Amino acid sequence: MIESNRPADSLPAVVIDAQSLTIEDIVKGARHNAKVVLAPQAVANIKKGEEAVKKVIQQERIVYGVTTGFGAFSDKVVLPDEVKKLQRNLIISHAIGVGEPFSEEIVRAIMLLRANTLASGHCGIRLRTVQTLIDMLNAGVHPYIRQKGSVGASGDLVPLAHLTLVLIGEGQAYYRGRLLRGAEAMKKAGIEPIELDAKEGLALINGTQVMTAIAAMTVYDAEVLVKTADIVAAMTIDALKGVDKAFDERIHLLRPHPGQIKSAANLRTLLQGRDTAVPDRGQDAYSLRCTPPVHGASRDTLEHVRKVVTVECNSVTDNPLVFPETEEFLSCGNFHGQPIAVAMDLLAICLCEIANISERRIDRLINPMVRQHLPGFLIEQGGINSGFMITQYTAAALVSENKVLAHPASVDSIPTSGNQEDHVSMGTISARKAREIKDNVEHVLAIEMLCAGQALDFLRETPLGRGVKVIHQTMRKKVPYLAEDKVMYPHMDMVREMIRSGEILQAVENQIGRLQ
Repeated sequence: MIESNRPADSLPAVVIDAQSLTIEDIVKGARHNAKVVLAPQAVANIKKGEEAVKKVIQQERIVYGVTTGFGAFSDKVVLPDEVKKLQRNLIISHAIGVGEPFSEEIVRAIMLLRANTLASGHCGIRLRTVQTLIDMLNAGVHPYIRQKGSVGASGDLVPLAHLTLVLIGEGQAYYRGRLLRGAEAMKKAGIEPIELDAKEGLALINGTQVMTAIAAMTVYDAEVLVKTADIVAAMTIDALKGVDKAFDERIHLLRPHPGQIKSAANLRTLLQGRDTAVPDRGQDAYSLRCTPPVHGASRDTLEHVRKVVTVECNSVTDNPLVFPETEEFLSCGNFHGQPIAVAMDLLAICLCEIANISERRIDRLINPMVRQHLPGFLIEQGGINSGFMITQYTAAALVSENKVLAHPASVDSIPTSGNQEDHVSMGTISARKAREIKDNVEHVLAIEMLCAGQALDFLRETPLGRGVKVIHQTMRKKVPYLAEDKVMYPHMDMVREMIRSGEILQAVENQIGRLQ
């Protein structure tokens, strides 16, 4: 986990070579503004690809996207003196996204990933163009990219066109907190816009970097989230005097799913030192007893998704691909977003389950019908006060919304480009939905944590698990005990930010050691 308060200039530069970029590198560059540089070999590779395209123009060869139109217009030959106009028109015509713009960190991740794939040398783009994109990233010129409009094949054409508009001095971009015309943002940053040359417009927009950027940032945050879910569950189990024999290592070794074993181990660590006089009821409700298999299944799915996303981060998803050694231009389907589409639909489902089981634990914390040692709805003078009654309503609403969002986008396809592109991935929709679900899960866990913390305050004389005690104290430094009804949503937002930033996880691990 990257420390959220670490200054950008203390982070090592992210070196891109189209082969070794990690999800952590993307987070450093996108969220923490680490400098991005090209590896020496990447510079050499880009120059080779650039030379291959020059030869095509000189020899007047017919190559898709270089000397022809695009998509259904692939049979239209373009004259040498029209090549630059072709590339510019491609960007102008494709920048038709709708909806709200992507956040700054997602835009930065998109730019970083696009530069990384261009660094392969298989896209035929000029070194100057790639360096201009990197200069924009390092200077903080963030194109205004609308979220909707990509069908995920041929890659993320529409949103990447909005990115490229700024590169050529068009469109809009944020610079130092202000939304400016693209040309003005570039001028203030001291960067000269470029004129697109042969193949460059296509190279800049043909790929899966938008869906992959969202995926990479969501995977990173989800990994923090699943560990934090174990922490929050431990608080609830302690507050409800749950039976911790269900987390005995011997049990989980008999069903050796790696995620389940890790989740059970975390619960044992977090609950160590709790009240030894906890009544043994034999077994608890599933939402407590089955936490390891439920959380564990999500963990195992997340591990698979990380592998898929990491491969995609270092993949070349342009079309056609340039092979400088043989001077071949091979048309292909690497731009098709199906690998990310399916992976992000899986991630959406596994994150839904984290919230589903959390909401059931919330109900057990506040519901006076299912336990007697805590006041109804966790409040003194119930009746006059509603306490935490309505927190479960909000959690239920978010969980229900997640179920709608979890419907897979990857199974849908609508043909485009005159039926030339007759199967598309909808991968960017999958990625956007998964990220929205991730945000909702953070809120649900924040609600559970608030409720569990309030419940623990009624057990002041009861020894708590060592991890539970740490996190309860950490939360109470920013969020007070609720003695009577007060406006609660600022507290919910505060705890959610503590979860999102990794503060909760970091506080626990600093005290009791790294969780699995």
